[in-house]
Amino acid sequence: MKMLTGVQQIMIGRCCKDYESALTTLKKIKEAGYDSIELNDFMIHPTPFFVRMLTKAAGMPTGNCGKLDWHKLIADSGLKVASLHSYLNSIEENPKVIAEEALSFGTDTVVITGMYRFDYSKQAEVEQLASRLNESGKALSKYGVKLLYHNHNVELQKVNENQTAFDILIEQTDERYVSFEVDTYWLVDGGADVISIMRKLGKRMTMWHINDRGCRNNGPYTTPILKMNAMELGTGNMDLSTMLEIAKENEVKAIVLETHKNWIDNSPIKSVEVSSKWLRNNM
Repeated sequence: MKMLTGVQQIMIGRCCKDYESALTTLKKIKEAGYDSIELNDFMIHPTPFFVRMLTKAAGMPTGNCGKLDWHKLIADSGLKVASLHSYLNSIEENPKVIAEEALSFGTDTVVITGMYRFDYSKQAEVEQLASRLNESGKALSKYGVKLLYHNHNVELQKVNENQTAFDILIEQTDERYVSFEVDTYWLVDGGADVISIMRKLGKRMTMWHINDRGCRNNGPYTTPILKMNAMELGTGNMDLSTMLEIAKENEVKAIVLETHKNWIDNSPIKSVEVSSKWLRNNM
């Protein structure tokens, strides 16, 4: 089965002022060579002002996405939906609603994008999270929907002498009900052995959040330490080629691009287009 390539919806929030601008943006993504988009629950429904301000402050403005008809936008753009990002408590409250929404967009995959206001430093809490993920994945499976967990860098903090929170989530979740959307940028940021983790997960690595990491400054350099940031694919220092080979071995379903800032000319669309060249040349 062909591996999908896609863009995370959070990248295009500022480009979605109305239906026409959103559709134009989606068509540009497709023209750049991507097959799909990954949707966020908080961007396809009206969201509270407070949530919009939080995402904007974090460099991820949602624009007017929550007011738009995303079923029509997807149909008119010709893109597929790679997955739906949602919340663990929403699945726990009503798995049927979340499953049916994902399926209505033509995807059988729901992703939990980490937990907020959650203490990843306590082993007991992380173990409880693994149990909750198992239960939620089992509940979604009744409707033919898979559950994935998306990492950031907090999961790489040690909770005991030998294990990180991510180790526990991998080891204590049931592979029948929980797989992973691996974000290699955050693994690198946290100092993890990315290649080892990808190989350890094997076919449980269902999706791959991809990004590159480096410094855009061309010099002259007046300090021995430069600040690293997100970069377009192939323009940074991450070993994306080796990661891609492992992703293929793992039979990853979709590769999804996500960056929040440091775009060429401050344009997410230009950034998406540059990254697509690396994907086309290497896929």
